[in-house]
Amino acid sequence: MRSQPSVGVVIPTRGTRPRQLREAVQAVLVQDYPGELEVVVVADGGCSRWVTGTLGPAVRVLPNALSPGLPGARNTGIAACRSDLIAFCDDDDMWLPGKLNAQVNALKEAGGEFASCGIEVEHGGRRMSRLAGTSTVTVDHLVRSRMMMVHSSTFLFERGVLWPDESAPGGQNEDWDLALRAAKRRPLVHVDRPLVLVRWAGSHYAARWADRIAGLEWMLARHPELAVDPCGAARVYGQLAFSHAALGQRRAAVRWAGRAFAARLAEPRAPIALAVAAGLVSASTVLSLLHSRGHGI
Repeated sequence: MRSQPSVGVVIPTRGTRPRQLREAVQAVLVQDYPGELEVVVVADGGCSRWVTGTLGPAVRVLPNALSPGLPGARNTGIAACRSDLIAFCDDDDMWLPGKLNAQVNALKEAGGEFASCGIEVEHGGRRMSRLAGTSTVTVDHLVRSRMMMVHSSTFLFERGVLWPDESAPGGQNEDWDLALRAAKRRPLVHVDRPLVLVRWAGSHYAARWADRIAGLEWMLARHPELAVDPCGAARVYGQLAFSHAALGQRRAAVRWAGRAFAARLAEPRAPIALAVAAGLVSASTVLSLLHSRGHGI
């Protein structure tokens, strides 16, 4: 009998970050994990030939055979794996030493089916740890807060249990949706140590405000409990206000800011969104300041 389950690692890419992709793959391959490991890079947008020539024979490279975008690429990778467990890593992130062993052992100990871990956020030459302060992540946790440390590059779960939803607008929030659906089945097993380096510079999704709006509205429709918890509702409404403000849509920004204040008067995103809507500060300036402190909007 095998002592450790096999793991299939799915790394989506669009072929625009060759150095980071090689680093992401190498960080997976050097994990000191005694079980069987397979790495599948899924090239979205027709870049599979270029990617194949840069990664070597230890890695399978496949074109995205499903819906264009991140969820389809991840599902293509899951479908190609025959492993016991599936893990995700974004092409600009890096697993840190011991990541896989720690999560697999925690899953086995807890009898869980889905695991996450703490992260280090790298931005502007600085690294900041983001931890959850818990070894178990529940639906309530994920409703009150997005819990950025429950990041897609930390995901490890039983193959066949869950699939990313390809209906996510522009691929936005498909990872939050996946974590919430997993937590509704069984609490997530969380290793609260920084075991993944998340690099924020150059994200494909950094400024797609219309997609962000559609993705947040999609989450509210799929998970009605997000509008019930005052803290969770205020956070989402504040993010919607900020996104509309970033697009110059002042009326919508004011409307969502009002809903954020109504849910929770102390919600900080609402006044920030109003300041952006009034032209007192730019959305990019706000994001740059937040990212320098290891936070997002």
